[in-house]
Order: sequence, then structure tokens, then C-alpha cells
Amino acid sequence: MILRILAVLIGALFMIWPALYDRYPLFYPDSVTYVQDGALAARAVFLHKFAGYYGMRSLIYSLGILSFHWGISPWPIVALQALLTAYVLWLVVRSILPDRTVTWYLILIALLSLVSSLSWFVSLVMPDILGALLYLCAYLLVFARERLSRIDCVALGVIAWWSATSHATHLILLAGLCVLLVLLRVLWRQEMRGRRRGILELAGIALLAAGAQLALNFYLYGQPSLNGDRPPFLMARLIADGPGRWYLEQHCPQTNLVICDFVHDLPDDSDAFIWAEDGIWQNVDDDVRKRMLQEELPFVLATLRAYPRAQLLISARNSRDQLRAIGLYDLDASDYVLSEFDKTFPGGKHRYLDGRQAKNLMPLDFFSSLQKWAVLASLAVIAAFMVVLWRQKPFRLLGLGVVIVSVVAANAFVTGALSTVEDRYESRVIWLLPLLAGLLVMHWFDRRAKERRPGSKAQLEET
Repeated sequence: MILRILAVLIGALFMIWPALYDRYPLFYPDSVTYVQDGALAARAVFLHKFAGYYGMRSLIYSLGILSFHWGISPWPIVALQALLTAYVLWLVVRSILPDRTVTWYLILIALLSLVSSLSWFVSLVMPDILGALLYLCAYLLVFARERLSRIDCVALGVIAWWSATSHATHLILLAGLCVLLVLLRVLWRQEMRGRRRGILELAGIALLAAGAQLALNFYLYGQPSLNGDRPPFLMARLIADGPGRWYLEQHCPQTNLVICDFVHDLPDDSDAFIWAEDGIWQNVDDDVRKRMLQEELPFVLATLRAYPRAQLLISARNSRDQLRAIGLYDLDASDYVLSEFDKTFPGGKHRYLDGRQAKNLMPLDFFSSLQKWAVLASLAVIAAFMVVLWRQKPFRLLGLGVVIVSVVAANAFVTGALSTVEDRYESRVIWLLPLLAGLLVMHWFDRRAKERRPGSKAQLEET
């Protein structure tokens, strides 16, 4: 037991090397709002001191990390994310490689920390790493439940729930994964026998996560919502793609949409629509914003009816581009982070400025290139082992492969087609492919070692 705990702690330490190299946890512009919004939500929930605005991001994630940083230091957030990741990965490795787990685990963690985005997102003050943990928890609860203790099951349930509430895309992908698992149970009736409980638990976690978000936003805003006070993302996406603009140009004379007031000033970029200082969303009053949100769904449906094929092709192209965007370039220095740092961690600005990220000295180009080669090599390994997997049918490895491949592809669609193409969106899950490739290779070596042992072939039951 002590050796296992020590292995997990060493694994967690491996994963935070980018923060240690930077001399401070990594920040993205959204990190600031996640940290700041937690205090506002806590005052409303526990002290009944309400504010007018709580942001559009996950307040449950913000509340969770608040109990660790307290506006003093972001290091406990990174430590929490590292420990959770190390623990979940330990359970994954143990489910596939029950023999010599410590050795395999440490080798795998060291490799993933160096050649993939894993350690970068563990070191980032954002809920991004929790998405991958959610999908690994789903694998463990459904495909490897017999390898888990009761405490492990409870811990994974809590981690999965917090991860699902931490970002809207996590909850969307969890819901899609539940549907996929139900289909697998129908198609693989024999192989999926006894997996009903895990699937039902995942569905329950998804419902509890959605319910918690709806309840919290209803308490704060007076109306249920999964995203809080969000901008019209889908409206901005369809306009930037083209079909939304075409629809407005053709139908604005006959419609009464408030967006028609800006039909001659529509930007070609969804971020410019929402976030730019001279963008539409940043320069309208609250009444116009409310109308835009109310009209967003009718506008989206009307656009899809008018240009279904064009939007489908554009969304497919965006998903393809997102699947290829796996760099770390979004983790460079940010003027917004610098301007807001005194409000986020008072007295800590000089420590952030002393770090390499604030000076744009982090080796992002090198590790982006390294990750791309690692992903390509991983895809080659996965393809090479497909025949072996199909012939031997190691149930847990197959289950892990189905989960990882499906969520990597689905994440590209949800983020690329429905939001915008950014390296950070796909990089936060792409490290799951090297994880799968590494486990395939290690499982093969482990099996070969068992086959060479005298009288051990009878022990080669599926692992």
C-alpha cells in the first residue's frame, strides 16, 4: 500500500514539471474568471450576498478550487489536479496491467508527461484536464469495475461528477458516451453482460451534474441554465461559418430579429463577434443581449433548414481542422491575465511575472511539435495492434479504446463545429491517444513475458 501511494505521489510530481519549470502555475485568460467567480458564488451561496453577474463559466469548478486557493496561491489547484490525475491513471494502469503495476505506471507517466500535453494541462489553472479524467472514470466504472474497491468507486463517482460540472463540453460528451455505451450493450450483449450498473451510474452522474448546474444558476440568476449568463455562441458560429450570414442577408427584410440591426457589420470570426472590444456583443445593452439569446435558437434552426448541406460540410471541415489542432500555442503570455492578476491573487503578481510564461519563454513550439509526432506514432501503434485486439479481444483494453477514440473524435466535433477551432480544445484530450498506445505496447510485453514463463500459459486469462 505504501509503495502504491508513493508511486501516485511520484506520478503527480512528474505531471507538474511545466509549472515547476515556469516557477509558477500556468494561466490562460479564462483562468482569471474561474478563480474570481468562485468568491462571488461563495458569498451568494453561503452568505446570501448576491452580485449582479457571476460569469458564464462553471461556478461549481470555481467553488471547488476556491476551497484550495482562497485567493492566496494557485499552487494548491495544480496539486489537486495532479493528485486526481495521478490517482485515476493509477487505476487505469492497474486495470490493464495488474502485475508490476508500479513499474509500468511510472514508465507510462514519465513518457506521457514528457511527450504529450498531459503535464501542461495538469499545470494549467483551468478545468481542461478534468474532461479526460471524466472519460477515464467512465471507462473504469463500466469496463473495469471488478478491479475497483468500494472506496475507488465512490471516489471515481465524485471525480466524475465534479468533472462533468466543470465545463459544458464535458457534460455534452458524457451524455454522448452514455448513449454509445447503451448501443454497445445492445450490440455486444455477451461481452457487455454485467455492465448495466456502470452505465446506469454514468447516466446518474450526468443527470446529477446537469441538475446541480441548473439548480445553482437558478439560485443565482432566478432561471435555470447550464451555462449561466452566456453569449450566443451558436449564433456567432453560424454567422462566422457563412450560412448564418446568408440567411440574414436573405431574410432580414421579412424577420424581426435584433441581429438584423447589425447585418452590414457582421464579423467573419465568432470570437470577434463575442469578445472583441469593437464587436457586436460587447457593444450592446442588456436588453439587446436578452433578445439575441431569446432569438438564438429560432435563428439557428431557421439557418439549418435553409442551408443544411452547406452547414454540414462547413461543420465537418471545422471538426477536421480541430482534430488536427493539437499544439500548445494557446498557453503563451496574456495581457489580460497580467492586468487582472492583482484582483485574482493579490500580492502574487511579481511571482507570476518572474515565471517564464509571462515572458513568453516557455518551449511551446518544441513540445507542440513533440506532441504531434507522439500522436502520429500512437496512431500507428493503435492501428498495428487492431488485428491483435480483434483476435484476442482483451475486454478492458477494447473498452478503453472505444472510450478514448470516441471522445477524441467527439470532442473535435463539439468544439470545432459548435464553438471555434483552437489548439487548446483538442490538446486537452489528445494525450489519451499516447496513453492508449502505451498501454497496448505494455500489455503486449507483459503477455509475452508471461508466455515465456514455464507453466504459465494457463494464467493468461484476459487482462
